[in-house]
Amino acid sequence: MIPYGRQWVDEDDIAAVVEVLRSDWLTTGPQVESFEAKVADFVGASQAVAVSSGTAALHTAMFGIGIGPGDEVIVPPMTFLATANAVVYQGGRPVFADVKPDNLLIDPAQVEAKISARTKAIVAVDYTGHPCDYDALRAIAKRHGLLLVADSCHALGAEYKGRKLGTVADLNAYSFHPVKHITTGEGGMVVTDDERVAARMRRFRNHGISADYRARAARGTWYFEMVDLGYNYRITDLQCVLGSSQLGRLPGWLARRREIAARYDRAFSDTPAVGPLKVSPDVRHAYHLYVVQLDRARLKADRASVFADLRKRGIGVNVHYIPVHLHPFYRERFGTGPGLCPVAEAAYERIMSLPIFPKMSDAELERVIGAVVATVQGCPADG
Repeated sequence: MIPYGRQWVDEDDIAAVVEVLRSDWLTTGPQVESFEAKVADFVGASQAVAVSSGTAALHTAMFGIGIGPGDEVIVPPMTFLATANAVVYQGGRPVFADVKPDNLLIDPAQVEAKISARTKAIVAVDYTGHPCDYDALRAIAKRHGLLLVADSCHALGAEYKGRKLGTVADLNAYSFHPVKHITTGEGGMVVTDDERVAARMRRFRNHGISADYRARAARGTWYFEMVDLGYNYRITDLQCVLGSSQLGRLPGWLARRREIAARYDRAFSDTPAVGPLKVSPDVRHAYHLYVVQLDRARLKADRASVFADLRKRGIGVNVHYIPVHLHPFYRERFGTGPGLCPVAEAAYERIMSLPIFPKMSDAELERVIGAVVATVQGCPADG
């Protein structure tokens, strides 16, 4: 089975982790600050706060900007659940704004239509690794006095009009899950240029405590104060040294992802039933995912049958995502349901994610292409 995504860990990564295992600091040590500084430098931000997962990064961001009970935050439905869940964790209400049909990114016009007196922030999701329309979203946020958060968990290394996704929003959140661009096993980070918000987020990841153990040890004191209600969202030095080791190979990995995507684009240009998502000319796509929309009118089978057939052929296709507002929790808690975001709902019935990861060989790539073409042309795997 060729998976839709997977990590690439080499001997240098392993050696770096082993060195930390032999050190005095396994967590809250110097590797955390080092990794934060490297990622901040890579994306062009001045502040970075590393946490235990991408979900923790989104929750930490919501705390950092002060989301609380009664606040509304506009989010897209075409995303992983954590984007909206992070708002709920803080007692806020996610308000779903539909996406654009060509790239499935949040539609600025829909965002503006959903703003109310309770709206406090907009979360833009860089779905698949394609940056959102940040100029339009910035203008809306400025016009209404809102904060703009980028869920860039798909988009480490992407660029918007020549700028890396680190300063295009008030805060940017990243994920280092094994299928993402670099991995720390589990892990995440929030970057910003706001020192006050960064300090607030650092407390939040450590139970709301004003100084972590390493800081107290350096000062020779035992004393600390809990000044906020925080969580244990700390990340270990083992994870951070792995992330630092991987970060050096990220430019090459991004280049390989773009190379694979370009090959898919060329292959499917002659296959009308398979439509890649549109890419804006003013961005550099990071291609965490390669998503296609199937033209059901041109297929001899529905998406479920195509999915099952490709799985039989050993192609680990996936679907990203069931729109968040269709999940039972959101229907029951917030009264959402079908018809709320028709573009996302229609796209969900057509989309499929194809394998894409840096270690994918040319032979595997050609195997995926051949399987997709054969399947959509009505040649079953068993026939």
